[in-house]
Amino acid sequence: MKITQVSAHYLRLPEVTAAADGTQDTCLIQVDTDAGITGWGEADSGPTVVKAIVEAPLSHKISNGLANVLVGEDPLAVEACRLKMTEAISYYGLTAAGTHAIAGVELALWDILGKATERPVYQLFGGPHRTAFRAYCSVLFGDTPAATYERARKFSDQGFTAIKFGWGPMGDDEETDVGLVREARRGAGEQVDILIDAGQVWDWKTALRRAHQFAEFRPFWLEEPLHPQDVEGYGRLSAGSPIPIAAGEADSRMSEFERLLREGGVDWVQPDPGRCGITTMVEVGRLAHRLHRKVVNHSFKSGITIAASLHGLAAVPHGEIFEFCMSDSPLRHELTQERFTVVDGYVHAPERPGLGVTVDENVMRRFLVE
Repeated sequence: MKITQVSAHYLRLPEVTAAADGTQDTCLIQVDTDAGITGWGEADSGPTVVKAIVEAPLSHKISNGLANVLVGEDPLAVEACRLKMTEAISYYGLTAAGTHAIAGVELALWDILGKATERPVYQLFGGPHRTAFRAYCSVLFGDTPAATYERARKFSDQGFTAIKFGWGPMGDDEETDVGLVREARRGAGEQVDILIDAGQVWDWKTALRRAHQFAEFRPFWLEEPLHPQDVEGYGRLSAGSPIPIAAGEADSRMSEFERLLREGGVDWVQPDPGRCGITTMVEVGRLAHRLHRKVVNHSFKSGITIAASLHGLAAVPHGEIFEFCMSDSPLRHELTQERFTVVDGYVHAPERPGLGVTVDENVMRRFLVE
């Protein structure tokens, strides 16, 4: 089997705002083969930047586009393809968007391998450890504490056993910060876990103070309170916080995750397969298990990333809880024919070969930016 084409599709809603909502646009990756098998992936990054990396013309040996180096290669040799892509972007993109683009293509390659062998992707990694995961509802904070209370009530009434509130006005001032968490707890009730995603807003001393202020409301964790590169700060915060600390969604390389776990001391590490790939996600999960920490997905994109995240978690120990994005964007809910639903508080990994999802190309064309 040979790769015949690698395509990057830029999709965008008619109106995009500054809200921290990754479902407003996306970049889908399509890998076609001479065997008639097509694989689909998705990158969580700047979609036009990823598209440029996939389509870039040859500049020289270590400055090339991903499509150029993959056409004619065996898509079943996923690791060999990963190495070729890494070499191709060595001059200009070994971190961030370059790695995100590789991750999106890698998802499509695993999709092809699973379809060719008639196995779900998690089986290709030796899984499953489990196929059902407790879903936490992932939403943004309301614009005010009062709005957050109403949002908490709404999703608690829908039967979620855990709700994560993120970004929004968190970090504006101390009174608002505490009020947001207080009202999230009040609206959710005492039986529902609340998770707090601060959105990179504090230094470690402020974050530690907030952790103590939030403790009476019993958050399940405090997520990404610091800048992603402040690993030393994470180490100090993790050592003193009365609340478990979660981070890692901004990382894409194994070395970054390992440093965050070993030096940053975080309790929960959060790889996103649309940024690091399924291979690295599984490696991170296994390392976390060896270090007696836990792994959880970061996923705020379409059903492709949802499926990839489920396969990645199914392949690792301690994959217990799952980020379930509740954005109402059609790019989140309509881009795949399969609809992921929460049943009795749990979401299940796909059982069909590959990633187990089918792109609705009519929806894709509706939002495609040429």
